[in-house]
Amino acid sequence: MKNSARIGALAAGLALSLGPLTAPAQADAPTKEPCATQTTQVARAEAQLAKVNAVFAKKQAKVKKAKKAVVQADTRAEKRQAVKKLKVAKASRTKVVKIKKAQVQRVAHAKARLAKCLASQPTT
Repeated sequence: MKNSARIGALAAGLALSLGPLTAPAQADAPTKEPCATQTTQVARAEAQLAKVNAVFAKKQAKVKKAKKAVVQADTRAEKRQAVKKLKVAKASRTKVVKIKKAQVQRVAHAKARLAKCLASQPTT
């Protein structure tokens, strides 16, 4: 029991002593400019869309390669294996298509929020 009380007191003491160190980090919030949040949301959504587009391009290339392998297969076993790989590649591409569609919607909604925010700002 003595050890747990000592550990508790030590933890409380550390929390109190380190409290002032963390307060300035929270107080140093970025300066509020109009629509800053919406602007960052649009930038992040577009960056994520670029990543998704890169993944989609890779998956699309994999499907093309698998289709070519099916055509070039000589034996039944090779063709069967190539068809399996093609099905897997198409399924993977389909998942990325859904993700891409969702990300395009996120970008559109973020841009709409930004436009709404900018429209509500008084012009100077």
